[in-house]
Amino acid sequence: MTVTDSTTGAARPGTRPPRADRSNGQWKVDGPAPLNGNETWKQEDDGLNVRERIEQVYSHEGFDSIPTQDLSGRFRWWGLYTQRRPGIDGGRTAQLSDDELSDRYFMLRVRSDGQALTPERLRVLGGISTDFARDTADITDRQNLQYHWVGIEDVPEIWRRLEAVGLQTTEACGDTPRGFLGSPVAGVAADEIIDPTPLIARITEKYLGDLDLSNLPRKFKTAITGHPSLDVVHEINDISLVGVVHPELGPGYDLWVGGGLSTSPRLAERIGVFVSEEEAVDVWHGVISIFRDYGYRRLRNKARLKFLLAEWGPAKFREVLETEYLGHPLPDGPPPAPATGPGDHVGVHLQKDGNYYVGATPTVGRISGTLLTRLGDLVESYGASAVRLTAHQKLVVLDVPADRVEDFVADLEGLGLTARPSPFRRTTMACTGIEYCKLAIVETKQTATDAIAQLETRLADLVDDGSLDAPILLNVNGCPNSCARIQTADIGLKGQLVTIDGEQVPGFQVHLGGGLASHDRDEAGLGRTVRGLKVTADDLPDYVERVVRSYVSGRVDGETFAQWSHRADEGALQ
Repeated sequence: MTVTDSTTGAARPGTRPPRADRSNGQWKVDGPAPLNGNETWKQEDDGLNVRERIEQVYSHEGFDSIPTQDLSGRFRWWGLYTQRRPGIDGGRTAQLSDDELSDRYFMLRVRSDGQALTPERLRVLGGISTDFARDTADITDRQNLQYHWVGIEDVPEIWRRLEAVGLQTTEACGDTPRGFLGSPVAGVAADEIIDPTPLIARITEKYLGDLDLSNLPRKFKTAITGHPSLDVVHEINDISLVGVVHPELGPGYDLWVGGGLSTSPRLAERIGVFVSEEEAVDVWHGVISIFRDYGYRRLRNKARLKFLLAEWGPAKFREVLETEYLGHPLPDGPPPAPATGPGDHVGVHLQKDGNYYVGATPTVGRISGTLLTRLGDLVESYGASAVRLTAHQKLVVLDVPADRVEDFVADLEGLGLTARPSPFRRTTMACTGIEYCKLAIVETKQTATDAIAQLETRLADLVDDGSLDAPILLNVNGCPNSCARIQTADIGLKGQLVTIDGEQVPGFQVHLGGGLASHDRDEAGLGRTVRGLKVTADDLPDYVERVVRSYVSGRVDGETFAQWSHRADEGALQ
């Protein structure tokens, strides 16, 4: 697979594999001897083992009792990162050590793995936030929930409360099988191809916390959906199973491997096989085992599955999967059909049982513990069943009775959640940013929130007269690592410092015209960068208004923003 260079238009590899003439630390090729410090400490003591020390030692003796290798390394295996110390500006991010950047508090990530969050679970999540995390809570674009300001003394009690309702932080971070993306409307959507809920449950119950899979080269991201909207961003995960119907074998999954963004973006590729529901657990285990055994470990910036796939290609990957890990061939399979609608599920939608699911939008994923508790009470009071999180920092309420939908939508608005958002609130995402993240260079959440508010006013005329007839995706990221998927947005903003009149101020490099397969886009593609096109944080609303108006006035009939931005001359994009 190749992608197009955004400046020259020439084809180039999506990622460049490491050199073949030196050891890459592949266990099945080079042996398991560690080639760097990170691999050494992972072998010395598995990250999963740190939980006992947290419960028995650190939570009693306090933050100062935690040794560096546990604090900056193994804690991640249980969803814990030290958060950024307040008051450190973005210009110092790359200059300071992790210890200098770190506060004495933690971000704690809770997995949802596509599960339904019942009213009881919502209240537990809300109570943890208000009791231990200063009322913080963010929905991430991987269907996780993140808290901040967590003290080490409180972590065992947080685990106790989570696990009492079937939730966990196990391997939410670290070189592990990270949280699973699952269709938010699994099991209820009228047009569903296959319900992935039992499959995700079988994999997580069998393999989360498995010591055979807890020392991977780096993180491993999974997405599984059976919905025809393609609602789990399958092109940018290490492995995705996407619902299809085989003409002879019936419903099952199409296998995609090797996607990922960050500083070396690469879109996943189809392996070309049909995966039955019965064999899907073994196929997932085969793919992650290939990554464990053949993934590059010498350099961490080359240690994702996408680099191995770039070297092997899908044909060799399939051969190794079938011969070394499954022991038999898989049937050829069809690709997914084009997406049937938006994958964020915002709005009111009929379920197959006559009830409705309601997709609602917070602002850039930011909520609170108080809101979670009130949402749990609201869901229960209406006789709805549960909430699922989405891959777009949204939430979906399941099983709302048909005769109570409008009242429910109105009460969601009272919580600050809207099922009928403006185009800008609906499609804007933002990562954690400099407020808490040690890698960030600029602020994101409030910057995006302020931009939404201004754009709702500034571009109201285009929305009202129908000129802006499709939402434009605006993704705001605080650093180059693309946690908010900047390369796959209509307008992706990569945080950096911008020099204005000799002074460095927070700003962004602009990516234009990226996107994943959707109802208005047949194939995924990475955004275009225009040399020198940067915008300050203060000027962000001005820039977005300007480029959107250029699009509306310069497009041809039926042309999407992505299509226009790839063909437009650079002057129109400034």
